This record gives sequence, structure tokens and C-alpha cells, in this order.
Amino acid sequence: MVSPELLSRFPFFDFMGEMQLHAITTIAEIQDFKKDELIVESGQPANAFFFLIEGSVAYYYVVTTDNDPYYKAEYHLSDINSGEVFGISALIEPYLYTASLRADKPSRVIKIDAPALRTLCNVDPTLAYGLMRSVAKAAMERLETTRIHLAAARVVA
Repeated sequence: MVSPELLSRFPFFDFMGEMQLHAITTIAEIQDFKKDELIVESGQPANAFFFLIEGSVAYYYVVTTDNDPYYKAEYHLSDINSGEVFGISALIEPYLYTASLRADKPSRVIKIDAPALRTLCNVDPTLAYGLMRSVAKAAMERLETTRIHLAAARVVA
């Protein structure tokens, strides 16, 4: 279990009241990952929502093809840094991860059980609204980063 005091140290959780913080702590745990350890795999069910406490996590877009079941290419898009969320697909239907994420260096995360979090959101609209605002912000920031990478690639080409 994660303490409410730990959560309240991070601005991401500022919108939550004491009861909401406590509810999150009951469905969360701290997990450590070694350098290069896969945390999330693209295309898999989004069973957890993550918050990075320390370390760095690399965010990869994965390309596969039906024509060759052995083909798989990963493209590094950005890095997740301390204080940021990832695994946001855990709150967005169809609840499948759309990217792979791997620890760039030893990293510590708060791992929140996604089905339990969705249940909490169903009974607490204020929590749901706050989380969705934060998730939308994270998604827009990642989209902007992706646009920058795309523009840079076009200039080089």
C-alpha cells in the first residue's frame, strides 16, 4: 500500500481530497524496475495506471504487420520523467496499451490497479473528472512531442 503522504507530495494528486487519496492508496503499490525492464507492452490489456516517482521510462511506438508475424519495430518517441503518469490507456476505452514503455534506468513507480481505479471513478465523479483532465493533459503533451519528432524527421528526409 502507498501512503497518502507520498501521493500528496506530487502536484498530479493536488485535486484529490483526503478520502480520494486514501481510496487510491488502497489500490496502489510501489514497484521497482531495473534498467531496460519492460513495464508496459503495446497491445496488451491496460491493467495498471502508473505514476513515476523516480528514474526515467522510455516511451516507444511499436509497429507490427499481419504479413510477417516476426516483424516488430520500436520507435522511441519520448521519455517519461519523475512526476509524470503513464499507462493512461488504463482510463481510456478499449483499455489497451498503445505504446511500450521500458525503464531507461532503475525506476520506481506507483502502480495503480486500473479496474479498481475505473470503479472508483464510476462512484466518484469528482475523482473521474480530475483524473480525466490530467490524463487529457498528458495525452496532449505526448501528442505535441510526437508532432515535433515527425516534423524533425520530415526536415531531415
